[in-house]
Amino acid sequence: MPQLNPNPWFFILLTSWLTYSMIVQPKLLTFISTNPPSNMIQTTQTTTPWTWPWT
Repeated sequence: MPQLNPNPWFFILLTSWLTYSMIVQPKLLTFISTNPPSNMIQTTQTTTPWTWPWT
């Protein structure tokens, strides 16, 4: 069964991942995000305790 021979497929896998990580990924990371995170002020919410009608 020739598909079980890892010799050509491992090289193809390694080459494709190296291409992706060295060329494609840095180009994609330079794009500006369309929805940048905003600096929100964190507010603490006060909660009121529940009044149970049978107590």
